Amino acid sequence: MSTIEFAARGAPAPDRARALPAAETMAYAPAMTVALEDTALMLRFRDGDAQAFETLYRRHNDALYRYFLRLGNDPAAAEDLYQEAWSKIIRARSSYRPSAKFTTYLYRIAHNCFIDYLRRNKRHKHPAAIEPDTQPADTRPLENEAEAALARRRLERALEGLPEEQRDVFLLHEEAGLGIDDIAKVTGANREATKSRLRYAVKKLRAALDKAEETA
Repeated sequence: MSTIEFAARGAPAPDRARALPAAETMAYAPAMTVALEDTALMLRFRDGDAQAFETLYRRHNDALYRYFLRLGNDPAAAEDLYQEAWSKIIRARSSYRPSAKFTTYLYRIAHNCFIDYLRRNKRHKHPAAIEPDTQPADTRPLENEAEAALARRRLERALEGLPEEQRDVFLLHEEAGLGIDDIAKVTGANREATKSRLRYAVKKLRAALDKAEETA
């Protein structure tokens, strides 16, 4: 792509690029010949390099979407929040300063988008199921698909049973790959509270998954 343009809403490309509001056209900087760190890419995007943003987007789009999907278990809301978060990244690029890792910056925005969503929807509820086509492509052998789908459903049900704060911390750790200190920055909690929430989340998830296997 020569500009930051995305497919029409509802028609993701094979690499799961999703629809976003088009940003203004920006000239490309010289082609990147080596893999750059996320922060360097965001700084290049801030300075007008559209290709840098496309690289960032492709690196993080799947994990960010799964974060929203598993946090709220609502595909429609996840899609809206996903686009809202990326749109905020685009709009805020001129004021970006590398005061933290890019993933911390990204998921701080994502976390705040979800909190705002909950405030707008005080009767927020979790649907019973997730549509199969909202999941990332699975390249495992066909004979493993049923087993993988069962494991995914068990995890989704176990996640639904967690309190919001514990589920958020767990997903920031597993989907975003953030450490305790970065999760604390994202959520605004202190380090000890963050460690405690993650520990309880893991403990409860293990218990729920063990119970699901015993009753299968």
